[in-house]
Amino acid sequence: MAASACRTFLPGVSAALAALALSLAPCVSLAQPLIDPFVLDTHDTAGEFAFVRLQYENFYNDGFRSGTWRTDFPSADANFLRGVSRLTNVRVMSEPIVLRFDDDEIFNYPFLYALEVGRNGGPYFSPAERENMREYLLRGGFLLIDDFWGTRQWDNFHRAFAEVFPDRPIIELPPDHEIFRSYYDIDGPQMIPVIGNPDNYPEQDVERATNHAILDDAGRVMVLINWNSDMGDGWEHTYDPSYPTRYANLAYQLGINYLIYSLTH
Repeated sequence: MAASACRTFLPGVSAALAALALSLAPCVSLAQPLIDPFVLDTHDTAGEFAFVRLQYENFYNDGFRSGTWRTDFPSADANFLRGVSRLTNVRVMSEPIVLRFDDDEIFNYPFLYALEVGRNGGPYFSPAERENMREYLLRGGFLLIDDFWGTRQWDNFHRAFAEVFPDRPIIELPPDHEIFRSYYDIDGPQMIPVIGNPDNYPEQDVERATNHAILDDAGRVMVLINWNSDMGDGWEHTYDPSYPTRYANLAYQLGINYLIYSLTH
Protein backbone atom coordinates (compact mmCIF):
# COMPACT_ATOMS: atom_id res chain seq x y z
CA MET A 1 0.00 0.00 0.00
CA ALA A 2 1.20 3.47 -0.82
CA ALA A 3 -0.59 6.60 0.26
CA SER A 4 2.49 8.70 0.58
CA ALA A 5 1.61 12.09 -0.79
CA CYS A 6 -1.03 14.24 -2.39
CA ARG A 7 -0.80 14.81 -6.11
CA THR A 8 0.06 18.22 -7.45
CA PHE A 9 -2.35 19.43 -10.11
CA LEU A 10 -0.60 20.12 -13.40
CA PRO A 11 -0.45 23.53 -15.15
CA GLY A 12 -2.99 24.12 -17.86
CA VAL A 13 -5.96 22.62 -16.07
CA SER A 14 -9.40 24.13 -16.46
CA ALA A 15 -10.43 27.11 -14.35
CA ALA A 16 -12.82 24.94 -12.35
CA LEU A 17 -10.14 22.37 -11.64
CA ALA A 18 -7.64 25.04 -10.70
CA ALA A 19 -10.13 26.56 -8.28
CA LEU A 20 -10.70 23.20 -6.66
CA ALA A 21 -6.97 22.60 -6.41
CA LEU A 22 -6.58 25.87 -4.55
CA SER A 23 -9.39 24.88 -2.19
CA LEU A 24 -7.71 21.66 -1.09
CA ALA A 25 -5.85 21.62 2.18
CA PRO A 26 -2.19 20.61 2.29
CA CYS A 27 -1.77 16.87 2.38
CA VAL A 28 -2.48 15.63 5.91
CA SER A 29 -0.86 12.44 7.08
CA LEU A 30 -3.23 9.75 8.26
CA ALA A 31 -0.50 7.95 10.14
CA GLN A 32 -2.29 8.63 13.43
CA PRO A 33 -5.72 7.22 14.25
CA LEU A 34 -8.69 9.44 13.50
CA ILE A 35 -9.64 9.62 17.16
CA ASP A 36 -10.02 13.35 17.78
CA PRO A 37 -13.63 14.50 17.78
CA PHE A 38 -14.51 16.87 14.94
CA VAL A 39 -15.90 20.21 16.02
CA LEU A 40 -19.25 21.27 14.65
CA ASP A 41 -17.91 24.30 12.81
CA THR A 42 -16.07 22.03 10.36
CA HIS A 43 -19.47 21.51 8.71
CA ASP A 44 -21.46 23.86 6.55
CA THR A 45 -25.21 23.81 6.15
CA ALA A 46 -24.71 24.87 2.53
CA GLY A 47 -21.50 22.99 1.83
CA GLU A 48 -20.24 22.18 -1.64
CA PHE A 49 -20.20 18.42 -0.95
CA ALA A 50 -23.12 16.38 0.31
CA PHE A 51 -22.85 12.67 0.93
CA VAL A 52 -25.86 11.09 -0.78
CA ARG A 53 -26.61 7.42 -0.17
CA LEU A 54 -28.68 5.53 -2.70
CA GLN A 55 -31.80 3.77 -1.41
CA TYR A 56 -32.97 0.81 -3.50
CA GLU A 57 -35.17 -2.24 -3.40
CA ASN A 58 -33.62 -5.70 -3.33
CA PHE A 59 -34.47 -8.28 -5.96
CA TYR A 60 -35.98 -10.37 -3.19
CA ASN A 61 -36.50 -9.99 0.55
CA ASP A 62 -34.82 -12.54 2.77
CA GLY A 63 -35.60 -10.71 6.00
CA PHE A 64 -32.67 -8.28 6.02
CA ARG A 65 -34.06 -5.47 8.15
CA SER A 66 -34.94 -2.34 6.19
CA GLY A 67 -32.97 -3.36 3.10
CA THR A 68 -29.28 -3.88 2.48
CA TRP A 69 -28.86 -0.26 1.34
CA ARG A 70 -28.92 0.81 5.03
CA THR A 71 -25.76 -1.11 6.00
CA ASP A 72 -23.40 1.09 8.10
CA PHE A 73 -25.88 3.98 8.00
CA PRO A 74 -25.64 6.70 9.24
CA SER A 75 -22.30 6.41 11.06
CA ALA A 76 -20.22 5.63 7.98
CA ASP A 77 -21.68 8.53 6.01
CA ALA A 78 -21.32 11.05 8.83
CA ASN A 79 -17.76 9.99 9.64
CA PHE A 80 -16.73 10.25 6.01
CA LEU A 81 -18.09 13.80 5.87
CA ARG A 82 -16.01 14.62 8.96
CA GLY A 83 -12.96 13.06 7.31
CA VAL A 84 -13.40 15.10 4.13
CA SER A 85 -13.74 18.24 6.25
CA ARG A 86 -10.61 17.44 8.23
CA LEU A 87 -8.38 16.25 5.40
CA THR A 88 -9.34 18.72 2.66
CA ASN A 89 -10.75 22.23 2.45
CA VAL A 90 -13.82 20.98 0.61
CA ARG A 91 -16.81 22.40 2.48
CA VAL A 92 -19.20 19.65 3.50
CA MET A 93 -22.81 19.49 4.59
CA SER A 94 -23.18 18.21 8.12
CA GLU A 95 -25.78 15.49 7.56
CA PRO A 96 -25.88 12.66 5.01
CA ILE A 97 -28.76 12.46 2.55
CA VAL A 98 -30.71 9.43 1.33
CA LEU A 99 -32.33 9.46 -2.12
CA ARG A 100 -33.74 7.00 -4.63
CA PHE A 101 -32.80 7.02 -8.29
CA ASP A 102 -36.33 7.96 -9.31
CA ASP A 103 -36.08 11.18 -7.27
CA ASP A 104 -35.11 14.16 -9.42
CA GLU A 105 -33.26 15.58 -6.41
CA ILE A 106 -30.29 13.40 -7.41
CA PHE A 107 -29.53 15.89 -10.19
CA ASN A 108 -28.55 18.42 -7.52
CA TYR A 109 -25.66 16.24 -6.32
CA PRO A 110 -22.63 15.03 -8.32
CA PHE A 111 -21.71 12.10 -6.04
CA LEU A 112 -23.83 9.12 -4.99
CA TYR A 113 -22.88 6.14 -2.81
CA ALA A 114 -24.38 2.65 -2.79
CA LEU A 115 -23.33 -0.57 -1.07
CA GLU A 116 -24.24 -4.23 -0.59
CA VAL A 117 -25.49 -4.31 -4.18
CA GLY A 118 -24.98 -8.07 -4.46
CA ARG A 119 -26.96 -9.13 -1.39
CA ASN A 120 -30.55 -10.42 -1.50
CA GLY A 121 -30.37 -11.04 -5.23
CA GLY A 122 -28.95 -7.59 -5.88
CA PRO A 123 -30.83 -4.33 -6.46
CA TYR A 124 -34.08 -4.16 -8.33
CA PHE A 125 -34.47 -0.92 -10.30
CA SER A 126 -37.81 0.14 -11.71
CA PRO A 127 -37.99 1.48 -15.29
CA ALA A 128 -38.17 5.02 -13.89
CA GLU A 129 -35.07 4.43 -11.76
CA ARG A 130 -33.14 2.98 -14.69
CA GLU A 131 -34.04 5.93 -16.91
CA ASN A 132 -33.10 8.49 -14.27
CA MET A 133 -29.86 6.65 -13.51
CA ARG A 134 -28.78 6.70 -17.16
CA GLU A 135 -29.58 10.39 -17.50
CA TYR A 136 -27.88 11.30 -14.20
CA LEU A 137 -24.67 9.46 -15.05
CA LEU A 138 -24.47 10.60 -18.67
CA ARG A 139 -24.97 14.22 -17.54
CA GLY A 140 -21.81 13.95 -15.44
CA GLY A 141 -22.92 12.28 -12.22
CA PHE A 142 -20.78 9.76 -10.35
CA LEU A 143 -21.86 6.61 -8.51
CA LEU A 144 -19.53 4.86 -6.05
CA ILE A 145 -20.46 1.24 -5.30
CA ASP A 146 -18.89 -0.33 -2.22
CA ASP A 147 -18.94 -3.45 -0.04
CA PHE A 148 -19.97 -6.49 -2.03
CA TRP A 149 -17.97 -9.67 -2.25
CA GLY A 150 -17.41 -12.78 -4.34
CA THR A 151 -18.67 -14.06 -7.66
CA ARG A 152 -22.24 -14.73 -6.59
CA GLN A 153 -22.77 -11.15 -5.44
CA TRP A 154 -20.99 -9.90 -8.56
CA ASP A 155 -23.44 -11.82 -10.74
CA ASN A 156 -26.38 -10.27 -8.87
CA PHE A 157 -24.93 -6.78 -9.29
CA HIS A 158 -24.15 -7.37 -12.97
CA ARG A 159 -27.70 -8.49 -13.70
CA ALA A 160 -29.10 -5.21 -12.40
CA PHE A 161 -26.65 -2.88 -14.09
CA ALA A 162 -26.74 -4.68 -17.41
CA GLU A 163 -30.34 -3.44 -17.59
CA VAL A 164 -29.20 0.15 -17.02
CA PHE A 165 -26.32 0.19 -19.54
CA PRO A 166 -26.70 -2.85 -21.80
CA ASP A 167 -24.45 -1.23 -24.40
CA ARG A 168 -21.55 -0.31 -22.10
CA PRO A 169 -19.04 -2.86 -20.81
CA ILE A 170 -17.85 -3.04 -17.22
CA ILE A 171 -14.07 -2.76 -17.36
CA GLU A 172 -11.41 -3.38 -14.73
CA LEU A 173 -9.34 -0.31 -13.89
CA PRO A 174 -5.56 -0.75 -13.90
CA PRO A 175 -3.63 0.13 -10.72
CA ASP A 176 -2.11 3.18 -12.43
CA HIS A 177 -5.48 4.74 -13.31
CA GLU A 178 -5.65 8.43 -12.38
CA ILE A 179 -8.45 7.80 -9.88
CA PHE A 180 -5.83 6.30 -7.54
CA ARG A 181 -3.68 9.47 -7.82
CA SER A 182 -6.31 12.21 -7.64
CA TYR A 183 -5.33 13.27 -4.10
CA TYR A 184 -3.39 10.50 -2.38
CA ASP A 185 -0.96 8.21 -4.19
CA ILE A 186 -2.36 4.71 -3.71
CA ASP A 187 -1.15 1.50 -5.33
CA GLY A 188 -4.44 0.63 -6.96
CA PRO A 189 -7.40 -1.18 -5.36
CA GLN A 190 -7.11 -2.20 -1.71
CA MET A 191 -9.00 -4.83 0.25
CA ILE A 192 -10.46 -3.21 3.37
CA PRO A 193 -11.95 -5.72 5.82
CA VAL A 194 -15.20 -5.78 7.72
CA ILE A 195 -14.99 -5.34 11.47
CA GLY A 196 -14.08 -8.61 13.19
CA ASN A 197 -11.61 -9.55 10.46
CA PRO A 198 -8.39 -7.80 11.55
CA ASP A 199 -6.22 -10.20 9.52
CA ASN A 200 -8.12 -9.19 6.36
CA TYR A 201 -9.00 -12.65 5.12
CA PRO A 202 -11.09 -12.75 1.91
CA GLU A 203 -14.80 -12.72 2.68
CA GLN A 204 -15.92 -14.91 -0.23
CA ASP A 205 -14.35 -16.84 -3.11
CA VAL A 206 -12.20 -14.00 -4.50
CA GLU A 207 -8.92 -13.25 -2.78
CA ARG A 208 -8.19 -9.71 -3.93
CA ALA A 209 -9.91 -6.37 -4.30
CA THR A 210 -10.49 -4.89 -7.74
CA ASN A 211 -12.00 -1.69 -9.04
CA HIS A 212 -14.22 -1.84 -12.08
CA ALA A 213 -15.97 0.96 -13.91
CA ILE A 214 -18.58 1.95 -16.44
CA LEU A 215 -17.27 4.80 -18.61
CA ASP A 216 -18.96 7.53 -20.59
CA ASP A 217 -18.09 8.31 -24.21
CA ALA A 218 -15.17 10.49 -23.13
CA GLY A 219 -13.65 7.78 -20.92
CA ARG A 220 -14.79 9.34 -17.65
CA VAL A 221 -15.63 6.92 -14.84
CA MET A 222 -19.39 7.21 -14.29
CA VAL A 223 -19.77 4.18 -12.02
CA LEU A 224 -16.85 3.12 -9.80
CA ILE A 225 -17.26 -0.43 -8.48
CA ASN A 226 -15.24 -1.24 -5.36
CA TRP A 227 -15.42 -5.06 -5.31
CA ASN A 228 -14.17 -7.23 -2.44
CA SER A 229 -13.49 -4.27 -0.17
CA ASP A 230 -15.50 -2.46 2.50
CA MET A 231 -14.69 1.21 2.85
CA GLY A 232 -17.96 1.71 4.71
CA ASP A 233 -16.76 -0.38 7.65
CA GLY A 234 -13.53 1.61 7.75
CA TRP A 235 -15.55 4.82 8.04
CA GLU A 236 -18.17 3.45 10.41
CA HIS A 237 -15.65 1.98 12.87
CA THR A 238 -13.14 4.85 12.85
CA TYR A 239 -13.35 5.15 16.64
CA ASP A 240 -13.63 1.43 17.47
CA PRO A 241 -10.36 0.29 19.08
CA SER A 242 -10.86 -3.21 17.69
CA TYR A 243 -10.80 -1.97 14.08
CA PRO A 244 -7.23 -1.66 12.70
CA THR A 245 -6.29 1.98 12.22
CA ARG A 246 -4.38 1.31 9.00
CA TYR A 247 -7.55 0.08 7.30
CA ALA A 248 -9.67 2.96 8.59
CA ASN A 249 -7.05 5.39 7.27
CA LEU A 250 -6.96 3.64 3.92
CA ALA A 251 -10.74 3.80 3.65
CA TYR A 252 -10.61 7.60 3.97
CA GLN A 253 -7.75 7.89 1.48
CA LEU A 254 -9.59 5.87 -1.14
CA GLY A 255 -12.90 7.62 -0.53
CA ILE A 256 -11.33 11.06 -0.82
CA ASN A 257 -9.58 10.05 -4.04
CA TYR A 258 -12.89 8.95 -5.54
CA LEU A 259 -14.56 12.14 -4.33
CA ILE A 260 -11.92 14.43 -5.81
CA TYR A 261 -12.06 12.54 -9.10
CA SER A 262 -15.83 12.96 -9.20
CA LEU A 263 -15.59 16.72 -8.56
CA THR A 264 -12.92 17.28 -11.20
CA HIS A 265 -14.24 15.16 -14.07
